[in-house]
Amino acid sequence: MNLLSTLMFFSIMLTLAAMPSASVALVVSRSATFGFRNGAAVAAGIVLGDLILVALSIFGMSSLAETMGSLFFIVRFMAGAYLIWIGFSLLFSKANMLQSLHDDRPSAIFTSFVSGLLLTFGDIKAIFFYASLFPTLFDLRLLSIFDVIIIVSITIVTVGGVKLTYAYAAKKILSRWNSQRVHLGTRKIAGGLLIGAGAYVIVKA
Repeated sequence: MNLLSTLMFFSIMLTLAAMPSASVALVVSRSATFGFRNGAAVAAGIVLGDLILVALSIFGMSSLAETMGSLFFIVRFMAGAYLIWIGFSLLFSKANMLQSLHDDRPSAIFTSFVSGLLLTFGDIKAIFFYASLFPTLFDLRLLSIFDVIIIVSITIVTVGGVKLTYAYAAKKILSRWNSQRVHLGTRKIAGGLLIGAGAYVIVKA
């Protein structure tokens, strides 16, 4: 594992993490509607999902994912359905908008974390991306423990850092407006985005 391959891996991961996607929509919507901690919890779930896929690829277990294709389909379908459910709950919630904008209850944080994990881990295409990327950049037979630590660190910094930036930006922008009408509009937009993202996840399953 040389400096060039490390820099290329960092650049690829950073670019992919920043691209608009269902995961970005989930991070932004949870942060904007329920608080930064929820957005951060989603980001943590996404990072954990990516680390699982990275581990499967590094240790040559992509064939296991292929044989478990039906299980990944079920997980992906569950992730899509869950996103749609969250979207509809935002659209039709009758709760006071100003009060519901901040929810630091453990149950809400856990829900955000699981939604990020399910969304990432349910994407079987991601593991094949890693499985094809890693042999191109690295000689997997020669990877040392230190190399694996670097790969894990880059994944955490790029994916987690970008998602946290999205979460912070979403909450920061929304905090500039305190009217209930703006908050209601934000929930409606977030709900629509999540329904669309969930539908996309199911269709691509």
